[in-house]
Amino acid sequence: MLRMWRLCFLSALLCITCGFPQLSARSHDMINFINTAKTTWTAGVNFQNVKHGHLKSLCGTMLKGPRLPDTVKHAADMNLPVSFDPRTEWPYCKTLNQIRDQGSCGSCWAFGAVEAISDRICIHSKGNVSVEISAEDLLSCCEQCGFGCSGGFPSEAWDYWTKSGLVTGGLYGSNVGCRPYSISPCEHHVNGTRPPCSGEQDTPQCNAACIPHYSVPYKQDKHFGYKAYNLPSDQQQIMTELYSGGPVEAAFTVYEDFLLYKSGVYQHVTGSELGGHAVKVLGWGEENGTLYWLVANSWNSDWGDNGYFKILRGRDECGFESEMVAGVPQL
Repeated sequence: MLRMWRLCFLSALLCITCGFPQLSARSHDMINFINTAKTTWTAGVNFQNVKHGHLKSLCGTMLKGPRLPDTVKHAADMNLPVSFDPRTEWPYCKTLNQIRDQGSCGSCWAFGAVEAISDRICIHSKGNVSVEISAEDLLSCCEQCGFGCSGGFPSEAWDYWTKSGLVTGGLYGSNVGCRPYSISPCEHHVNGTRPPCSGEQDTPQCNAACIPHYSVPYKQDKHFGYKAYNLPSDQQQIMTELYSGGPVEAAFTVYEDFLLYKSGVYQHVTGSELGGHAVKVLGWGEENGTLYWLVANSWNSDWGDNGYFKILRGRDECGFESEMVAGVPQL
């Protein structure tokens, strides 16, 4: 089954990278159209002269892939607040404030997973365990997850955490943890300070060893999940999971206009489909009468609203509520 998904995904990537036009040729027209459409969000220039290879790296998640055996359902009578931000609920969990950068690699499926897992370890331990789980370890060592920098499956990432465990590892150049991210950040934006995103990067090698100065052996640094599961495609159920357990990972369809997001509550207005993307969902709220999910992206803190975005809640916008996964850490 997984082999069939791999073949389908590679075919889809070939279609995207061979047949899709440069975004810059039409981005300004799209921005004007969106900003005069009186929608719920504001567009602006984020990407300039985007290469086909970088479009491929953005589409790093295979949608409608394998699902986990379990789907968790909560009691429907929990009294939930109108808005919820885990950064204020659990201020001692510093990873909740972290925006990572996947660089020129289609590793969003891995980033969405390890970001949420890092938060959940802290939340479930009541702040006693605070670690940055390594995107590098998951990206390079999980063969069942898919194709590394060419994309993967969020559900398989969470399953791998329960079966094989993941070591610690911080941002590129941080020397934090056992296996920090080895792919440098790149500039997803206009007039930024980072080098340009140059297309798809090779997947790092699976190295079962920590960086030289790190004192804990690789196998002893592993953190495991107790269980991983799907979430029902139901607004109340998702909110209850976020409120009781912390951030989750969502996969959704990316359209051209999403790349232009600056502020507000995103909903698809115009543009063609680019592929699948995976992100960390933190909480929810309401802005000018529009319900939203609060989400952290992995395109560094310059993108969107300081690295975050809001997306329409309760209507399965771009399939956002259809493919969410989460899990419980083994402490």
